[in-house]
Amino acid sequence: MTIATLDLEGVLIPEIWIAFSEAAGIPELRRTTRDEPNYDKLMRYRLEILSKRGVRLADISKIISTLEPLPGAAEFMDWLRSRTRVVILSDTFEQFAAPLMAKLGYPTLFCHELVIAPDGALSDYRLRMPDQKRRAVEAFKSLNFKVISAGDSYNDLSMLRAADSAVLYRPTDRFAGENPDLPVARDYGDLKREFSKLLEG
Repeated sequence: MTIATLDLEGVLIPEIWIAFSEAAGIPELRRTTRDEPNYDKLMRYRLEILSKRGVRLADISKIISTLEPLPGAAEFMDWLRSRTRVVILSDTFEQFAAPLMAKLGYPTLFCHELVIAPDGALSDYRLRMPDQKRRAVEAFKSLNFKVISAGDSYNDLSMLRAADSAVLYRPTDRFAGENPDLPVARDYGDLKREFSKLLEG
């Protein structure tokens, strides 16, 4: 029995923080886990900028509602779900992801939660649990699932390493170079071929 675990941003949907950064004209928010592997440090940086700028959840949600899955993502998800179980493991937040989950056919998503102040400001965040991607994969394996995974960045690495088999999806050259043993998929066609081999193996 197999189960596939996928990262969300950069694999199935655009990077939410980058999209908001560009739409809101706040270039400092373009930083992602590709730039800062320490997730807590990155989130504290983001929350400080939002506070200084007076940004509220409603401001971010308005922009997120205009986003679409990456071209071909919905079709890829349909293809994968017709072949195995699929769980998305993401470091995004429930408040951000909900509109995009509808556009992907409501896949199962494990992620984190924002703490919203009474005035709508983003005051903090709550991790579902530390290193939740790796721990979810380990839990699936303890239930006798063979786990195949795909991710694109540093915050996916513990998930990818815990899985039975893994694929890097459109990683930076640096990240791919640091993990030469992991196959690289440059588009959904590549990812289908890699996953097909893993599912048949």
